[in-house]
Amino acid sequence: MPRVILTQISSRAWEHPADRAALNTLRAIPGFDEVVRKVAGFFGERGIRQLFLANAVRVGPRQRPRLNQIYTEVLETLDWPTRPQLYITQTPFVNAGAVGFDDPFIIMNSGTIDTLTEEEQRFILAHELGHIMSGHVTYVTIAIILLNFGVRNLPFLAGMALLPIQLALFEWYRKSELSCDRAGLLGVQDLNTAMGTFMRLAGGKPGNDDVSLEEFMTQAEEYDTGGNAWDTVLKLLNTAFRSHPFNTVRASELLKWHRTGQYDAIVGGNYLRRGDEGTQPLTEDYVDAAGYYGAKTRETFQQFGDAFGRARDAFNNAWKTNK
Repeated sequence: MPRVILTQISSRAWEHPADRAALNTLRAIPGFDEVVRKVAGFFGERGIRQLFLANAVRVGPRQRPRLNQIYTEVLETLDWPTRPQLYITQTPFVNAGAVGFDDPFIIMNSGTIDTLTEEEQRFILAHELGHIMSGHVTYVTIAIILLNFGVRNLPFLAGMALLPIQLALFEWYRKSELSCDRAGLLGVQDLNTAMGTFMRLAGGKPGNDDVSLEEFMTQAEEYDTGGNAWDTVLKLLNTAFRSHPFNTVRASELLKWHRTGQYDAIVGGNYLRRGDEGTQPLTEDYVDAAGYYGAKTRETFQQFGDAFGRARDAFNNAWKTNK
C-alpha cells in the first residue's frame, strides 16, 4: 500500500509532550548553555564529520543503492527538503544516530542492516530524520559525547559539578526518542513494522525459530504497569545514564499514541504544517507537557519515598531482631 506524503509536516505534529517539557527543563539548568558551547567548540562539526569520512561508507546512488532508495522515500514521505548525508559504519551493535551541529548527518551501524528488514530500516531512518527535523541533533550530539567520553575526560569541564546536567540531558534524550519513534511510524506507516522493530532491537533476529509480536507487547505491558515501588526504583537506577528508553517502553508508548487517534489524523491530512507553528498559541502545549511530565515525576518520587521508607523499616526491624 503506498505511503501518504505528509506535505510540509511540522515536527510539532509528532513531538511527545515529555520531550518538550524535559528540553525546557534542561535549558533552564544554570550552566547548561556554557556546557553546550564548550563541548561543541572543542569537537567541532568538521572533526565529527571527518571521523566518518575516514572510516565509514557514505550511502548514495552507487553505494548501497537499495538503502539509498529507501532513504529517498523517507525524505519524500516526511517532505524534508534537504538530504542529510547517510553513513554506514562497521559496528555489530544494532543502533543508528543523527549527529552534528550546523549540518547534521545520519549514521547507521552495520549490525542494524544485518538485523532489521528493509521496512524496519525505513522505520529507523524516519526516526533519525525526525531528530533532525525536531532540532534535537545538537543536544543529542552533546549527550553522545558525554556518554562516550565522560565529563572527567574533557579538560575544560574538569571540576565542574555536571551530574545534574548529565542526568537531565539523558532524561531529555530518552524522551526525545519517544518523539522520534512517532516520526518513524509516520515514515513507515505500518504499526506492525514499528512494533517488530522494537522486538528485534530487544531480542535480535529470530533465526529459524518463531517469534510473537503479541507476546512481546504483553511483556511490554508487564514492564510498564507491573511491579511494586522498589521495582520502580530499580527501573530508575537502570535507566539514569541510558541514552535510549528500553524497547518495551518505546513499544508501549508508541502503541498508546497510535490508539489516541493522532496517528490516523495525521495520515488523514489533519496536522500542523511548517510555518504555521507561530499561529497557534503555545499555552495549551506547555500545559500538556508540564502535566504529563509533572504527573510522571510526582508519581516517581512518591514511589521512591514509599520504597525507601519500607526499606528503612525493614532494616530497622531486622536490626532489632538481631540485637
